[in-house]
Amino acid sequence: MPAAEGMADGLISERVRGLGSGVFARNDRRKQAYAAAAAAQGMPPLLDLSLGSTDLQPPAVALEAIRQQLAEPASAAYCLHGATRPFREAVAAWAQRRFAVAVDPDREVLLLVGSQEGTAHLPLAVLNPGDQALLLDPYYPSHRGGLQLASAQPRLLPLAADRGFAPDWDQLSAGQWDALKLMVLGFPHNPTATTGQQAWVDAAAARAVRHGLVFAHDNPYVDLALEGEAPALLRSPHWRQCGIEFFSFSKGWCLGGYRLAFAIGAEPLITALRQLKGVVDFNQSLALQAGAIAALEQAPQWPERLRPIYRERRDRMAAALTAAGWPVRLPSMALYLWLELPPQARAAGLDAESFCARLLEATGVCLTPGNGFGPGGEGHVRLALVHPIEQLEQGARRMGQWLAQL
Repeated sequence: MPAAEGMADGLISERVRGLGSGVFARNDRRKQAYAAAAAAQGMPPLLDLSLGSTDLQPPAVALEAIRQQLAEPASAAYCLHGATRPFREAVAAWAQRRFAVAVDPDREVLLLVGSQEGTAHLPLAVLNPGDQALLLDPYYPSHRGGLQLASAQPRLLPLAADRGFAPDWDQLSAGQWDALKLMVLGFPHNPTATTGQQAWVDAAAARAVRHGLVFAHDNPYVDLALEGEAPALLRSPHWRQCGIEFFSFSKGWCLGGYRLAFAIGAEPLITALRQLKGVVDFNQSLALQAGAIAALEQAPQWPERLRPIYRERRDRMAAALTAAGWPVRLPSMALYLWLELPPQARAAGLDAESFCARLLEATGVCLTPGNGFGPGGEGHVRLALVHPIEQLEQGARRMGQWLAQL
């Protein structure tokens, strides 16, 4: 190893080295390389189906509220917690309408710079080094990343397709439950696109109370269930004893790039996360908060408008892939298809990462390899339904032609 390289390695913490590059970062490098080659060699344009970053637009009232507030000098200033009170009041009112739950905007609500920021920071606020935390497997990457940053020990709870991805709490003994300090769930579930059931969340909350651990529920897809009603921790009678729930404007209101989200939870957990955030960052601009308030108050039904669009995309893309020889399990949640590797890929001995790399190189279609979501994701890929149907079906044709030659 060159001396300079060895010296650089010595400057990086074991904690950061343990994070690895991350599946989205690896995909980003591959996408950039493909896009450059495609432009130079006349290859098919990149079709990015790897991120849940929708092509659908936010409500106009939200964008107009942002535009108007941008002209106010206060929108350019740092925003401390006290200035977020109008936003927190709007969240409390939304929780009352959405879940029939009375929430204290001062003690039980916190503005976040995206729900991913909240789930990644929470372990630092509630865990000590070496503490154990339960994750579903597969999981969303920030859930494990937050544990690694906190030097905590993850314990994985595998989700099985033949159980409908329902968590089996009895996989852990009473002693293993007692050793846990935190449990991180998310239903509707990313990446399997499973809506889940309220009974699953209620049972998890009851376990959390019984064994004295924090229950964090990541719920950015609460309004995007295509089949059934999405569960929520706020519907559980135990949430004030042990819980914190994360919500986002990225999916239901198509504001992903604006990084707007919030947490509702037990006062000690909100206070701890707020204290941590106080030394990490400030809050989003008042202009962005104005857009979020307008979305909650003036466009509360916006997610309902999205569901028929995603349902048609799901059904049409599933039909196109099935016709191309790639069987599809129809998901109950919007935005994604969670696909087992096609038979041709398994016959060729490809794992998820190599399959996605070769698929992109050959077709220009980028999917996310399932191993980026944990050991339970190996053998799968995630496809995001984030382009119009015509482009999705064109992508299915490209992939089908390549699979036929594989």
